[in-house]
Amino acid sequence: MSGTQPLLPRANVDADGCLSQTVLERAIGSALHVPKKKMARDACSCLLGADIGMYNTCGHGCLYCYANYDNESVRANRKLHDPASPLLIGHLHETDIIKEAEQKLWQDGQLSLFQMGF
Repeated sequence: MSGTQPLLPRANVDADGCLSQTVLERAIGSALHVPKKKMARDACSCLLGADIGMYNTCGHGCLYCYANYDNESVRANRKLHDPASPLLIGHLHETDIIKEAEQKLWQDGQLSLFQMGF
């Protein structure tokens, strides 16, 4: 386990992260070859550590979430969501800066014997 939360595993709490390599591999049904890197946050082993832009926007309400710290702001921001917008919340403005994120494929294209259906 990485991070600074040694009590969680002793209490049978999975502290590997909500988007750990194991979770992602199960979700896509394929192995991943993930480069070794420092995790984005202490006590979080999530592979997808790049922030997508804005705090107080997720409506899931997870108690451990670092990105939501004001429930009123979450409610107000969620009202700004527009499915037709390229942004998660709101619309582009002239002063907005858009940065291209580097995309790398970690997925192993080779099937295991279990995936072949033998």
